[in-house]
Amino acid sequence: MSIDKTAIRNAATVIVIRDRMTAPSILMGQRGAKAAFMPNKFVFPGGAVDPADAQVPLAAGLPDQCAARISDDVTSDLAHAIPVAAIRELWEETGLVLGSKGTWNGEVHPDWQSFADTGHLPDARALQFVFRALTPPGRPRRFDARFFLVDVDAIASDPDDFGAASDELSHLQWVPLTRARSFDMPFITEVVLAEVEARAKDLSPPSSVPYFKNNDEESLFLRLRGHKTPYEEQP
Repeated sequence: MSIDKTAIRNAATVIVIRDRMTAPSILMGQRGAKAAFMPNKFVFPGGAVDPADAQVPLAAGLPDQCAARISDDVTSDLAHAIPVAAIRELWEETGLVLGSKGTWNGEVHPDWQSFADTGHLPDARALQFVFRALTPPGRPRRFDARFFLVDVDAIASDPDDFGAASDELSHLQWVPLTRARSFDMPFITEVVLAEVEARAKDLSPPSSVPYFKNNDEESLFLRLRGHKTPYEEQP
C-alpha cells in the first residue's frame, strides 16, 4: 500500500542549549543534499513520530504544564508518543542520551535497542515545550511539529560525543546563539530561534506556547495556553 507523503505527520524536535547563562549555544546539524525535506539546511535534531513510540516506556513524563498543552488536542497515546519521539530522534541524529539509568522491562523495540544498550530509559522530565508549527501546504512533506528546549545538563552522555549518531545530519556542532543566524536554515527554524533567544536565560515554563499554524485557508500565529482553553491569536 502506498503512503501519502503529503499527509500531515506529527513530529518532534529538540533544541539542546548549553552555557545558557553565560554564552548560550545550541546544537544543530545539516540535512543532506538529497533529502526530500529541507535539503542542505541547518536544523535542530528531530523527525516524525513513529507508531511504536506510543508503546515505549518513559522513566518520567513531561512537566505538568507542558504535558497539558501537548495533550489539549491529541489522544493520550499521541501525547505520550510525542516526547518519546523527541528523545528517539535526538539519540538517532546526534547520539546524545536524554534518559535516566534503568532497566527496560520486556522486549525492546528494534528502534530503541541501541538506546537501551546504554543502560538508560528515556526520560522527558527536562523537556520544555516551547513552540509548535504546521508545515504550509504544497511542501513535499508536511509536519505538525512540537519543539522542545532542553538544557545540556539533562543529557546523560558526553554532549561533545556524536559517535553514535546516524548519518541523517552532518556537521553536528554547537552554534553560539550570536552566530546562528549566519547559517542557512529554514524560515521556521529562524522563527523558533527567536523564541529560544528570548528564553535562553529563563528557566521557568513559558506562560504560553507560540503556534505557527499553516492550513489551506490561511496562516495564523497563535498562542497555546493549555487546559482545553481556546487558542489566542497573535496580532
